[in-house]
Amino acid sequence: MAVSKKGITGRQKAAILLISLGPDVSAQVYKHLSEEEIEKLTLEIANVRKVDSELKEEILEQFHSLVLAQDYIAQGGIGYAKSILEKALGEENAMGIINRLTSNLQVRPFDFARKADPSQILNFIQNEHPQTIALILSYLESEQSGQILSALPQEVQADVAKRIAVMDSTSPEIINEVEAILEQKLSSTVTQDYTEAGGIESVVEVLNSVDRSTERTILDALEIQDPELAEEIKKRMFVFEDIVTLDNRSIQRVIRDVENEDLQLSLKVASEEVKEIIFSNMSQRMAEAFKDEMEFMGPVRLKDVEEAQTRIVSVIRTLEEAGEIVIARGGGDDIIV
Repeated sequence: MAVSKKGITGRQKAAILLISLGPDVSAQVYKHLSEEEIEKLTLEIANVRKVDSELKEEILEQFHSLVLAQDYIAQGGIGYAKSILEKALGEENAMGIINRLTSNLQVRPFDFARKADPSQILNFIQNEHPQTIALILSYLESEQSGQILSALPQEVQADVAKRIAVMDSTSPEIINEVEAILEQKLSSTVTQDYTEAGGIESVVEVLNSVDRSTERTILDALEIQDPELAEEIKKRMFVFEDIVTLDNRSIQRVIRDVENEDLQLSLKVASEEVKEIIFSNMSQRMAEAFKDEMEFMGPVRLKDVEEAQTRIVSVIRTLEEAGEIVIARGGGDDIIV
């Protein structure tokens, strides 16, 4: 297949680029791709029969420009990269490269803040409206957000957590305005569509990063404000597969307290890592008996497995609340010496 400049796809460009770079370089690139990506790209390469020399040169130049732009971003952010490229290539060409690059890199709002110290961010936002704080925290790394949330006044913590959980799409105009509060010098790089952030999973990640006392304070307040939301958050905060994060003593305690049938059902579809850590905390005889029971169990409904795992997670949370076991979290309250 001869490739023409008109209507060329991104995958075709990638295929032509790899053909131009040669097999040795292409092999190195393949090491960083998934099997699916390799299959699709190889098929595209196989379909290329003839490439116009002008098109090949243009693709190589585009790639070179993108690499330069990435290097500039690493040195000083999107704004720095844009100014350098404008001087070198002109405003129109520079914007084209930056737009392609930010699209490929999926640049998110508040990227600069994710590199900042949480205490610095706290100084900027602690007196802002809870909705503004929630918006910012929903875009930060969960560990950063957890540290900041823990440092906020208790009467604000639950309000912010709730706002993160129920947050929907936010317009780029509002995001731009809030970004300007944190960093006046950085140019806005958000895309012109609405950006989704927040949600229950976001607040779960944040709460999993705070210390236990902060988590309890926030959840207690949420139970008063919105019991259904609080219950949904608690359900998602520790899932069965997270059992691998427990220490051996805690796992042994969980094994003693849960129903054998629930554990067998849960292990039926569990990962090998989970099975290994559970069986390693049983006696050899008990582990063999469990494996035999699971073999004779036959096919099971996914719903039954999920319900069994939920019951085990409930036992784990009860044991943690009673101080019988420890779930590793952020903060200093969980340090054992």
